[in-house]
Amino acid sequence: MLHHPRIALVTGATMAKPDPETHLLVDALAQRGIVADVLPWNSAQDWAAYPLVVVRTPWDYFRHLDAFLAWAERTSALTHLVNPVAVIAWNSHKGYLRELAAGGVATVPTLWIERGEAAPGARLTAQGWDEVVVKPAVSIGAIGALRARADDPACGAHLEDLVAAGDVMVQPFVHSIAEAGEVSMIYFGGVFSHAICKRPAAGDYRVQDLYGGTVHAHTPTAAERRLAEAVLAQAPAATTYARVDLVSHEGRPALMELEAIEPELFLGATPDAAANFAAELARRLEVAQAQG
Repeated sequence: MLHHPRIALVTGATMAKPDPETHLLVDALAQRGIVADVLPWNSAQDWAAYPLVVVRTPWDYFRHLDAFLAWAERTSALTHLVNPVAVIAWNSHKGYLRELAAGGVATVPTLWIERGEAAPGARLTAQGWDEVVVKPAVSIGAIGALRARADDPACGAHLEDLVAAGDVMVQPFVHSIAEAGEVSMIYFGGVFSHAICKRPAAGDYRVQDLYGGTVHAHTPTAAERRLAEAVLAQAPAATTYARVDLVSHEGRPALMELEAIEPELFLGATPDAAANFAAELARRLEVAQAQG
């Protein structure tokens, strides 16, 4: 009897929206003779039974961060986890942007406010920014984000609420997002696969489809490629998959976020996107099986 290797694709038990693309990856893997089981991270599984466990769409992880990171640590001791647990832990708090900026990566200017900090509104207004976006340092999909004038009392109240619950980041509103959108560049095994441009609905700034954002084809510029590769080079370990989100700030590309835990990878955006990911996972599986 022919034995097909099985890998696990990790998802969430509670999803804010349906997963639009994992079925494309499952099909692409099947074409390579690899069976993929899609399993919630917090379900009772024998993770050691899978030579490769791929963190794919656990879109509820940020609501249970400590439990999720503990799961990743345990699982990485049992099998080959991708992305590596060092990358997942580092990428789970947006403070990694502060580290990348210190390392010379062009990022959007950010004010960092720690949980429980007193009178955070005073620090915000001292920045001199007219319009800002306030968001939690641990979140996904713009959940908890607010765009407002910096001197708006509602902005101050939102900031106070967020600081009571966790660390917060505040950025000046980047007008190019509303005008030109946000570029997402997808890499598999550190190799560029494809790119798209996400544009918000009219009158909005959030590019996610949950808020009416749309996806468009994009050919990255040389400057965008250089910045994305500089970002990946500073991750704490090599990534099997990653999405680098860029915006135009002061006339040049700037990093908005590096997504290396559970990003939507727009696997339906090009004919070979899912196949590119499946090929990289097949390579990772070979390495995992060789290492035992």
